[in-house]
Amino acid sequence: MEIDADVRQELLSLPKGLAEEVARNLVMVARLIDEEPERAYAYSRIALRLASRVAAVREAAGFAAYAVQKYSEALAEFRAARRMTGSVELWPIMADCERGLGRPERALAMAGEPEVQKLDKAGQVEMRLVAAGARRDMGQLEAAIVTLQSPELASNAVHPWTARLRYAYADALLAAGREDEAREWFAKALESDRDGATDASDRLAELDGVEFVDAMDSDEDGARDEDEFDGQDPAEVARAERASDQTEYYDEDDDEYEPIEQSEADADADVDVADEGDDVVDVADEAVAVEDEDRDGDKA
Repeated sequence: MEIDADVRQELLSLPKGLAEEVARNLVMVARLIDEEPERAYAYSRIALRLASRVAAVREAAGFAAYAVQKYSEALAEFRAARRMTGSVELWPIMADCERGLGRPERALAMAGEPEVQKLDKAGQVEMRLVAAGARRDMGQLEAAIVTLQSPELASNAVHPWTARLRYAYADALLAAGREDEAREWFAKALESDRDGATDASDRLAELDGVEFVDAMDSDEDGARDEDEFDGQDPAEVARAERASDQTEYYDEDDDEYEPIEQSEADADADVDVADEGDDVVDVADEAVAVEDEDRDGDKA
C-alpha cells in the first residue's frame, strides 16, 4: 500500500531514513485501521513520536485515535493538523469527536459555522450527518429527520456518500416509528451501497421478519455437542447417555409411566468403566445396548 503524493511531499522535509520509517508506520495505520484499529493506533503513536511536526502524521494519529474511540485525543490531533494546513476538511470529524465526548450541542454549533460553507459536497453531506446525529443525541428525532432532508437525499444520482445518507435517514425514520418509510429508504440505501458500507440488507431483513442462520455457527455447535463429555469420568459419560435415552420416553402426563430402573448389567458396566477406563466409547455403548435390551424385554 502506497501513501499518497501529498503525504510523501510532506515527508520530504525529514531526513531520508526518518522519512522512510515514518512512511512505513503511516502505511500500517492505513492498512489496519478498519480491521485492527488498536494496532493501527499503536503504529500511529510511533509515527507521532518520530515526526509530530508533520501535518499528515497528526491527521493519521487523529483518525487512529478516533477509530479506538479516544475522542479527546483525536480532537487534539485534528486541531493540530488543521492549524498546520489551514484546511477545513477535518471539520465534520472534529464535530463528531464533540459528539463522542458527550457534547452534541457543540457539534451542532459547529454545523452552523462559516467553515461548513468551505467544505466540498462530500464534506457538507458529512457535516449534515453529524448534525443529524447530534440532534438524535439530544432526543430531537423529528429535527434529525428534517436535517437529513436535502437535495442530496432526494437526488437519484449515486455518490460515495449516498448510501450512508439514505441509511441515516431510514434509521432516523425507524427511530421515530415511521416503519414503512424507513423500509423504503433502507431499500434505497441498499441499492446505492456498492461497497457494502452499511448493513442495509440486514436491516431490511429484520423489518421483514427474515432470520438468517450461519452454517458455520451450526457446524461449531455440532462440534461442541460432540466434545461435551471430553475430560469427564467415563462412568459419568455412560450414565449421562443413559439418562438421555430415558428422557426420550419420559412423559409427566402419562399416568402409566414408570421410571426405568438401572439394570444390574448397567451397574456392572459402570464399575468396569470406572475401574478400567481404557475404552470409554466401547464400554458406554455396551452399557446403553444392555439397557436397550432390558427395555425391550420390559415392553414385551
